[in-house]
Amino acid sequence: MKYRILLSGAFVIILIGVTILFAAGSDLHEQAVANFSPLPESILSKDSPITPEKVTLGKMLFYDTRISVDRTVSCFKCHWINLYGTDGLRKAIGNHYRINPRNAPTVFNAAGQISQHWVGNRTTVEDQAKKALLGAGSYGLASYEDAKKNLKAITGYDALFREAFPQDTAPVSVDNFASAIGAFERTLVTPSDFDAYLKGDTTALSPEAKAGLKTFIGIGCVGCHGGTYVGGEQYQKFGLTGPYWKATGSESIDSGRYVITHDESDLYKFKVPMLRNVAMTSPYFHDGSVDSLVDAIRIMGTLQLDMTLDASQTEAIAAFLKSLTGDIPETARAVPALPPGE
Repeated sequence: MKYRILLSGAFVIILIGVTILFAAGSDLHEQAVANFSPLPESILSKDSPITPEKVTLGKMLFYDTRISVDRTVSCFKCHWINLYGTDGLRKAIGNHYRINPRNAPTVFNAAGQISQHWVGNRTTVEDQAKKALLGAGSYGLASYEDAKKNLKAITGYDALFREAFPQDTAPVSVDNFASAIGAFERTLVTPSDFDAYLKGDTTALSPEAKAGLKTFIGIGCVGCHGGTYVGGEQYQKFGLTGPYWKATGSESIDSGRYVITHDESDLYKFKVPMLRNVAMTSPYFHDGSVDSLVDAIRIMGTLQLDMTLDASQTEAIAAFLKSLTGDIPETARAVPALPPGE
């Protein structure tokens, strides 16, 4: 059901619980600016300031497997830089080859979201980095004391932690581990042609991408996938018009945020994923059940908007989504030399 509300020269469409803003009489660029905003240069945190020393240390820790219980896991294992911050698997693989319950989302631009993980059980990238140390399917450590012990055993880190956290008398800590990784991840920002378009270069998008943008806004996709990150800013039930697993062919049914909140209203709710770099981060959905971007678009039309998208609509939207592919930061591409130690 659709409602239109006039608001001083603009109108809002509310479509199945989501909201899209249109400027009255506006052109496509004006509609885009009303619903999206360009990426920042980096994603700042009031609690964890970014410094070059923190970023350098964080990048090393991002790659270092020596901290995990079986010395095989680091952030990089599930978030390959050259795979746009994902691993290309349906579900991530952690310590001792344990299969995680969900697909590994990208770490690119991730710090700007309302939370981390598909069900929002991590608040920030720093919180995610810290809690991953004890994650059964991640680093797999029994305690934070074990994590600190493993960090201190790598003697080369002592000087690096002191440089990154000069105010601390005991800088080698789990909290500083998380802060450094967070600082690195907050630099993984990937502006694209779409950002140039939003900033005023209306030639930055191809005619096909513009047609897709028009469709994306017009049919209501932007109601959930809007803002700076084209998503990542709210939770929504997956399958507003029917069971999602029937459309995706999922092997199992995931209750979503319900497993965290035990609130019936959160059954099958997930964080709306960012669509930045989505063309590069298949497979799709929380369980990696769909390989094709076009198929994912078609399924979303059915499950979330209650409409059957034809081939021209899905291809147009795919062309727009491809314009969200940004350049991987050069400073992130090179694998760092890790410090000596155990």
